[in-house]
Amino acid sequence: MTEHPMRRKRQALDGPAMEEILRSGTAGTLALIDEEGLPYAVPLSYVYWQGKLYFHCAKEGHKIQAVRANPVASFCVVGQDRVIPERYTTHYRSVVACGTIRILEDEGQIDAAIRALGRRYAPDQTEEALQQEIDKERGRFLVLELTPERMTGKQSRELAAL
Repeated sequence: MTEHPMRRKRQALDGPAMEEILRSGTAGTLALIDEEGLPYAVPLSYVYWQGKLYFHCAKEGHKIQAVRANPVASFCVVGQDRVIPERYTTHYRSVVACGTIRILEDEGQIDAAIRALGRRYAPDQTEEALQQEIDKERGRFLVLELTPERMTGKQSRELAAL
């Protein structure tokens, strides 16, 4: 992947700050190029786990067709977005992860990733309840894994000055 240097380097987030945004965020936007070469971006829930991003989705549809046509993807998470109207600005922090996305096929990997997603969004559920939900839905979903090859994070000038 071609590296694109950040123009405003003092606003760049370091690795730990980017990972914190990815760990604490609850949704982001997955950007793909579909089979016609057109951009396709879709908001998704996700989990950042063991240095990778995981998503679950239906077995068919535009997203899966796009992944199969071109596995290069980016995923953007906005960690903070607060409009300051009197200053005509926004205090923001965000991360963009770029890399290769794949459909998991190994049952052990699928199980581990879907458990990580389940724990992320339903942390108070018992392991038994989580397993029941996974068993009930298993035939209906796919799990996608995005391996970041490059991550960039940026924050507003005001937050960078703190």
